[in-house]
Amino acid sequence: MAVRKDQRAVRCAGSPAWWLYNLLFPVVFAALLPKFLLRMMRRGGWHHHFWERVGVLDRATRRRLQRRTGWRVWIHAVSVGGVYVAARFMAELRRRRQDVSFVLTTTTSTGRAVAEKHLSAEDIIFYLPLDRPWLMRRLLRLVQPALVLLVECEMWPNLLRYCTRYGIPVVLVNGRISDHSFRNYRRVRWMTRRLLPMMDLLCLQGDTDAARLLELGAPPERIVVVGSAKYDVDPGDDSTAETVRKVLERVGFDGRLLLVGGSTWPGEEAALVEAYRRLRGAHPDLRLVLVPRHVERAPEIEGLLAAAGLRYVLRSRVEESAGADDCDVLLADTTGELRGFYRWAQVVFVGKSLTRKGGQNIIEPARYGRPIITGPNLQNFRAVAEDFRRAGALLEVRNEEELVSVVRDLLADPGRREEYGRRARQVVEERRGAVQRTLDEIFRRLNVLKPEETGGADRATVGGTED
Repeated sequence: MAVRKDQRAVRCAGSPAWWLYNLLFPVVFAALLPKFLLRMMRRGGWHHHFWERVGVLDRATRRRLQRRTGWRVWIHAVSVGGVYVAARFMAELRRRRQDVSFVLTTTTSTGRAVAEKHLSAEDIIFYLPLDRPWLMRRLLRLVQPALVLLVECEMWPNLLRYCTRYGIPVVLVNGRISDHSFRNYRRVRWMTRRLLPMMDLLCLQGDTDAARLLELGAPPERIVVVGSAKYDVDPGDDSTAETVRKVLERVGFDGRLLLVGGSTWPGEEAALVEAYRRLRGAHPDLRLVLVPRHVERAPEIEGLLAAAGLRYVLRSRVEESAGADDCDVLLADTTGELRGFYRWAQVVFVGKSLTRKGGQNIIEPARYGRPIITGPNLQNFRAVAEDFRRAGALLEVRNEEELVSVVRDLLADPGRREEYGRRARQVVEERRGAVQRTLDEIFRRLNVLKPEETGGADRATVGGTED
């Protein structure tokens, strides 16, 4: 059943602005292509499923899409953090509707690797192709979604344009808009004021996000603040934590005081190394675990550790390294185990906050009741950071000296560590429920009904003329 879009959105979909966007897209893409290719090659595995990025799906995927049954939801999440949120929405939608299946698209190889672990047999995954008119038109006709969910802040003009034309409802879930994104979107407000009315509902993390999207052209009646869905993300089973425990045992870190630097960026490893060097004399049991945000930086960090005279071992070589149980630092040059390291830490520093702006997810270590240290730059997690500040559950430092001082205090006082960890875990417990609130709004506001109310599967019928 097709959902009728309002006339304002339909008029926007036919605006001459689309001609300008589609003319500029190839120019900008060509300019950025070398950077994208270099990044993919550094991270490895770039050639796997590469043709999906230009809209070429293999025969098996196409056949599965054509054999669809029931109620299909298309969810798009860029990378790992968004994929975890998408997985939580998938689980809750499955609880509400037994006939639902999912098409999950992502952008990064790490996001895809995580996503594949959360799919059921009837679900389908592939990379989101380039936002070109013919690709999005063809893809929507193949997927035939009853609903499209965009995680966090995804506004692809041609995807939105054809969802509008074909009457497919689109919802922004766990929406947020960072300082950087806001500055960029303000420069192209001529486009955002056309894009945002094409979304049927915008479920946002905080009031700042709502104010920014209003300024960019979102219809106020479609905005609802529900909180961060990352509080609802399933911590997963204990297998990762157990794997990490065995790794820590192998390198002699079990039972030690662990300082874990998670999702670190350039400059932050150096600050953590300096803190470790200055504090290990007073705490002989102290060990350091570094988990960089981008594993391709491992050789750079190895150079830093060697220059500091520290004994280290790479996570990928733990099993084969002689004398691995006699080192100071474990460098995680693999992906997917950060949660496990948080599970066994005594003190956690969360990166991209001291020497870079933006921040990373502080909710993950909070679930395990760990004291959390960050820098002052948490712009990408503004609403979440404010929750933790109000609860006195976040230790923010401005420089290396303050980092050393705060770590010193936590190491010297187990009661202080326990209290900050308790506050952090309490924030997570009290703030859960954004996924439920989001889905309640979707079912209440949109023409998306439960199976028992419709007597069967309802879905959008994608048609329309070529243009």
